[in-house]
Amino acid sequence: MTDGPFQCHCILCHDYGDRDEADRVDLTITENVQRHGWHVVMVPEDEIGPGFAYTIGLSHTHGVSELAMFGLDVHVMHRILNRIGEKSAAGTVLIDGQRLSDVVDGGHVALRQVHLRWYRTFFGQAIRFYRRPPFPVLQVAWPDVDGRLHWEEQAEEKHRESQPLLWLPPSEHPVGIWTADL
Repeated sequence: MTDGPFQCHCILCHDYGDRDEADRVDLTITENVQRHGWHVVMVPEDEIGPGFAYTIGLSHTHGVSELAMFGLDVHVMHRILNRIGEKSAAGTVLIDGQRLSDVVDGGHVALRQVHLRWYRTFFGQAIRFYRRPPFPVLQVAWPDVDGRLHWEEQAEEKHRESQPLLWLPPSEHPVGIWTADL
């Protein structure tokens, strides 16, 4: 459990009387968090939109932010999130605005604090695990082939739309594929 302002109310720490109702997904997540320290949820691209992936358990096990990534192949994002999760679990402090240069080939990623209003849209399994927000989440933003991040003016339009701007509240996010379900 974490020592910071986050108080863990997860299914591992508190029995809410519904453990018998846990489905296979819940049990897999719980088992992975107990065994590895976290689990990565992978939501593949479909007709609704691009894929995304996020961790569950980093806050519980290591007292650090969960991580979320969008717009790449889910298996690639899974590997990147695990690399960053390993760094974080080993003591690397991850904060909003930070750039990490040794987790993707040929570039860097940037970390941005996710606004709480996005949690129900993207992190349902984490809410189910933690029982309620807030648990901290950092968005891991990846660069285009020229090293530009998707919010930078020089980034191509396709790259600008490849990932959401989750540090903005939904009401301030540009309308597009990421706001379609709001």
